[in-house]
Amino acid sequence: MRRRRTRHDEILAALAAGDTDVDALAARFDVSASTIRRDLNALSEQRAVARTYGGAILAAPHLESSLRARTGQHRAAKAAIAEAALALIGEGETVILDGGSTVEALGRLLRGRSLRVVTNNLPLIPVLADAPGLELVVLAGTVRPISMSTVGPLAEQALRPLTADRVFMSADGVMPGRGVCEATLEQVSLKSLMIRQAREVVVLADASKLGRHGQPFWAPLPAAAAGGWTLVTDAPPTACAPYAEDGARVIRAG
Repeated sequence: MRRRRTRHDEILAALAAGDTDVDALAARFDVSASTIRRDLNALSEQRAVARTYGGAILAAPHLESSLRARTGQHRAAKAAIAEAALALIGEGETVILDGGSTVEALGRLLRGRSLRVVTNNLPLIPVLADAPGLELVVLAGTVRPISMSTVGPLAEQALRPLTADRVFMSADGVMPGRGVCEATLEQVSLKSLMIRQAREVVVLADASKLGRHGQPFWAPLPAAAAGGWTLVTDAPPTACAPYAEDGARVIRAG
C-alpha cells in the first residue's frame, strides 16, 4: 500500500512536470500501462487528476476560502477540537500555533496559561499579547490577507533558532500517507519547518478536511518510525480509521 501511495505522489509530480501520457508514465515508473491506468483511475476518484484521452492532467485546485468565511463554518466542531487539543498542553511548554481558524480557536483558550507561544496566526496577537504569564513570539513575514497569517523567508528565519514541545497545525486538507495540503508553496514550506522544529506534531482538522486534497502543495507528516503525529478531529471512527492505520494517534473531539 505504501509503495502504491509513493507512486501516486510521484505520478502527480510527473503530471505537474508535463508527462501526461499513459505510455510515458509506464516507462518512467517501469510498470505496465494497465497499472498506470489503475493508478490514474484511483487518483481520478480522489479528484486529484482529470482523465484525458490516453492519460491525465492535474485537477484544478479548489478556490481557497478566506479566514472570515472559514471562521463562520463548523463552529461547534472547531470549539470541540480546540478543547480536546487544550488537554495536550502542559504548563511551561513552548508551543507553535499555525495559522487557521481552528488553531485560532485553540489559541483563544490559552490566556491564563504559563506558556511560550510561537505563532504566525495574526488574529491571535491582540488576544495573547498582554496575557499574564504567557510569552508571545510572532513570526514576522509576508502577510497572506486571505488567511491572516505570515509566510515566507522572514517567518522561516525567525522560527529556525526555536524549538517547541509541539506544533498545532491547520490544513486545507489531510490525507493518510501524504500529509497536509495548502494553496501555496510558501505555506507548506513554513509548515514543514514547524514540523521539524517541534517534538510533537498535532493536526487540528474538522471532518470536512479529512480526505480533502484540492490544493496542489503538500507538507508530509512524520512517519510512525519517526514518532508519528496526532490528529484531533470530530470525524466519525470510520473516517478516522485510515489515519490510525497509517500510524497517526487519533483523538476524537466531542
